[in-house]
Amino acid sequence: MPDKKQDLIDQQLQDLNNDGVDRRGFLKCMAWAGTGLVWTMSGGIPVSRAFAKGYGKDAGKGGDFSFVQISDSHIGFNKPANPDVTATLQTAINKINAMPHKPDFIIHTGDLSQLSKPNEFDTLDQALKGASAKQIYFVPGEHDMLSDNGEQYLQRYGKGTKGSGWYSFDHKGVHFVGLVNVANLKAGGMGSLGHEQLEWLEDDLKGRGASTPIVLFAHIPLWTIYPDWGWGTDDSEQALSYVKKFGSVTVLNGHIHQIMQKIEGKVSFHTAMSTAFPQPAPGTAPSAGPMKVPADQLQRVLGITDVNYLVSGRSLAIVDSPLGDSGTSASNHVVGLAGAGSVLG
Repeated sequence: MPDKKQDLIDQQLQDLNNDGVDRRGFLKCMAWAGTGLVWTMSGGIPVSRAFAKGYGKDAGKGGDFSFVQISDSHIGFNKPANPDVTATLQTAINKINAMPHKPDFIIHTGDLSQLSKPNEFDTLDQALKGASAKQIYFVPGEHDMLSDNGEQYLQRYGKGTKGSGWYSFDHKGVHFVGLVNVANLKAGGMGSLGHEQLEWLEDDLKGRGASTPIVLFAHIPLWTIYPDWGWGTDDSEQALSYVKKFGSVTVLNGHIHQIMQKIEGKVSFHTAMSTAFPQPAPGTAPSAGPMKVPADQLQRVLGITDVNYLVSGRSLAIVDSPLGDSGTSASNHVVGLAGAGSVLG
């Protein structure tokens, strides 16, 4: 990692050293997590609250709806980094079911499976049947296309989609677009959307008013985080040019198994933790891959993302919740989007 980037992380760790989170060693990757506050809009003014103080029985009231993002379940993975990924997925589902207000739906941002085997998808399906939110939207990760170029994935989760599985839908005034950037990986593992999908995306967005909130979701990040590890999408700039006219754009991704966020103008980018295993922070290891942590700390670096959409201010408030949530504000990583919150990295 360049010295400048390491210095930035160290400074951020120093700034946050009073919040009670043990960030030594592998937990340094959590320095990217945000400020520990969730932002909402009230009368055009951003208002923040601590997750633990505000996420009780009344949490979610005042919002038009909420949904949950989960990512990178890697069902079938059984290495030392997490020998029971089905159990940690179930923990995530239990957290969703325990939410005081049932989310309208779940979005899974890819790598459902480890090797795209039928029995892995079967296990995932069985687990998700127990989720309180019955509507689930998927996009594939590269692991879901390993054995059959994505045919099994499309048969199960791609009905009614275009091409290799892209699609869009509307929900209570928000336009959601599921994109596929893992079907034709570039050198080094960089994601790619491809000409056909880009044309479809431009057409899909063309007739929509600038005040429509847009949510794009894909597996590999649509902003370049660390190209040496393939953590980016080579033609994302063109895709993002199609959303410039919109007043609120949120981009959700998985793949890197840790929280990172960036705001560029009216576009907010957010990556999610995995329900399976963590990965190292960019440049802090020889390569990306499963990172083994002490068993009693594993659930602190796995998690789910709860997104609340508020009509006032066209704002999305995102709360990342580790599976091992202890109920304290220091245990939750909360990122405010749509013009509110701090930007790290």
